[in-house]
Amino acid sequence: MEATSVPASLAAAWGVREQPRKGPKPALTLRRIVEAGVRVADAEGLEAVSMGRVAAEAGTAPMSLYRHIQGKDELLDLMVDEAWGPAPDALAPGESWRQALSRWAWTIRTLAQRHRWVIRVPLNSLPILPNQVAWFDHALTSLGGTGLSEARKASVIMLLAGYVRNVATTEADIAAAVQASGLAPIEWMTNYARTLRELADPGRFPALTAFFEAGVFEIEDGPDDEFIFGLDRILDGIQALIGAP
Repeated sequence: MEATSVPASLAAAWGVREQPRKGPKPALTLRRIVEAGVRVADAEGLEAVSMGRVAAEAGTAPMSLYRHIQGKDELLDLMVDEAWGPAPDALAPGESWRQALSRWAWTIRTLAQRHRWVIRVPLNSLPILPNQVAWFDHALTSLGGTGLSEARKASVIMLLAGYVRNVATTEADIAAAVQASGLAPIEWMTNYARTLRELADPGRFPALTAFFEAGVFEIEDGPDDEFIFGLDRILDGIQALIGAP
């Protein structure tokens, strides 16, 4: 990779740009800036991330950041890559594509729960930063023996990554709503069901009425139940695709 052919921060993230020389004090590096941004986002939320706040966390002046990055959008992209971290461990001997992709998806879920702000950062490009590329390569490797075309492998990865991201976003939104209500999760759900029963005419919504009468919202699921159900269905579909003529 030629350092001159890509943005300076991207080249630095890949380790192909010379860092500023150290002076009397340790030089400010791109990694220090990005790690400071992650700490701010983890502790205070994405809305707290600004060039000034991150500079303060890194112990420097805001203008110093611009020697390494062009602005906040670029910083957020680098923070997301830092939050994802290295890809999962290489495939174990005998590990099937299904086991490998399941492990890949579960690891993303765990990281999204650890750094809840990452799902709020818009996707600005295809995988281009080091960790993103490593995760993409790991998923491609997981599908290596399936016989799927390279294009179809990409489709599978997009489907699975989109599912994990969507579930994480939905869970974060619901968790925020529950917290704002001041209720316990099961109380929030039963209150929702009770309210809708009062509003919805059973004659107009017979299926919904039967749904509520089954007591679905009166039973608290395990925290991973819905994720497991959806992930298994997606993997079943991929299995059918692999086995198709």
